[in-house]
Amino acid sequence: MSGAPASGAAARGYVEDVVRSGGRLVRSAAGLSGEELRAPTGLAAWTRGHVLAHVRHSVDAYVWLLRLARTGREPGPRADAAALAAAVERDAVLPAGRLAALLRDALDRFTAEARTTPDPAWDRLVPALAGWRHPAWYLLLRCLREVETHHMDLAVGYGTGNWPDRYVRWALDDTLGTLRAQGFPLASVTAGDLGRRWSLAAEGPSVSGEGHRLLGWLAGRLPAEGLVVDGPAEPLPRPPAWPQPPLPGWGRVTAAP
Repeated sequence: MSGAPASGAAARGYVEDVVRSGGRLVRSAAGLSGEELRAPTGLAAWTRGHVLAHVRHSVDAYVWLLRLARTGREPGPRADAAALAAAVERDAVLPAGRLAALLRDALDRFTAEARTTPDPAWDRLVPALAGWRHPAWYLLLRCLREVETHHMDLAVGYGTGNWPDRYVRWALDDTLGTLRAQGFPLASVTAGDLGRRWSLAAEGPSVSGEGHRLLGWLAGRLPAEGLVVDGPAEPLPRPPAWPQPPLPGWGRVTAAP
């Protein structure tokens, strides 16, 4: 995939990105009071506690998939969507200190597993719960996206401007590659601060702006205001629900219904 590592060995550099991003999120979580933890977020029906519990259990799922890639065998039962939703509801009401500790432990397990994953295992395909497959190295990018996006969702002063440039670059490559394959009606997207331009469709408006603002808009976290639009701009096409499986990608586990 464009913007992503070409091999498992190249992916290892993203382990330290996850460590740094995860550390920032854990520090934000640990600093919340009980009242702040129960406050609503911009995500429907989710408090900050829900957001943090969701990240914790998502990271646990990535640990499961890394172990599958390493051994070729399922490391115990896999939680389905209903079980994960129930676990998020259960953990969302925990004290902030306890929830931050659980999140830190999950991230520590993930990075420890990643640091010891042998090179051949990184290129093995693993199944996402939604039914699509990807190489194990893509888990590093999924984890980074999970942590960075939901840190913003906490609304604790961490915005798109805090997103690391390397994360923004690959996430824009990944997202815009998918939109191009879907025929999304934008002619081009330009992130001047990153020195990058993506061509998407033969027709439609062109959009430019800072990379983190473009990604925030595509991720449904920021409005389009502040972006520069050239061409038929009323209305701008609405980005689809994000994130989506990368297209072109690595196929589905089973045939689509």
